[in-house]
Amino acid sequence: MPGPMPPITRTLLVLNVIVYAIQQFTGFTLIGPFALWPLASLEHPELPHFQVWQVITYSFLHHGFEHIFFNMFALFMFGGDVERLLGPRRFLIYYLVCVVGAAVAQLLVMRGGGNPAAYTIGASGGVFGLLLAFGMAFPQRRILLLFPPIPMPAWVFVTLYGVLELVLGVARTSDGVAHFAHLGGMAAGFVLLTHWMRGARGRGPPPAT
Repeated sequence: MPGPMPPITRTLLVLNVIVYAIQQFTGFTLIGPFALWPLASLEHPELPHFQVWQVITYSFLHHGFEHIFFNMFALFMFGGDVERLLGPRRFLIYYLVCVVGAAVAQLLVMRGGGNPAAYTIGASGGVFGLLLAFGMAFPQRRILLLFPPIPMPAWVFVTLYGVLELVLGVARTSDGVAHFAHLGGMAAGFVLLTHWMRGARGRGPPPAT
């Protein structure tokens, strides 16, 4: 990633690491008020309840080192280029919209059935939104997979990953992974990027000076 890390990407990385460190000392203390609890939890007074702020705060919590490592690695790899393209303000808006979109998708899926105690945490919704933006902005940029180490254009990687998440979500495999939340993050990002692009086309080119 060329040049210094842009400010919002850097801040998100730092915040996630700080919150993860706090989790290591406080156990499940942050889970109750700040994880994303399903709407069905409202019907169970013995459980922590869904609160509106959880559609944001859940994204700063993680289960274990592997969970936060891969999310922060993806944020580091793709966030900088997307932030340079959008600018800090729009990048932050975009990231948060993807996080909220992922939360809404997960709430809808859980509303259709499931365990009312099955809370959701992790930055994956925002990260999948960044992955989509990277693939749309730099479709021919080569991405090297870790397992297996196969290089491919960004647009192919994003498409395959999205299809895989859909298949796994429908098949309900990889229990404990919020596949539809990932897709919700990508869908929210696509809608916002499309809106911005249509607005830019509507304004037309800048006047000649």
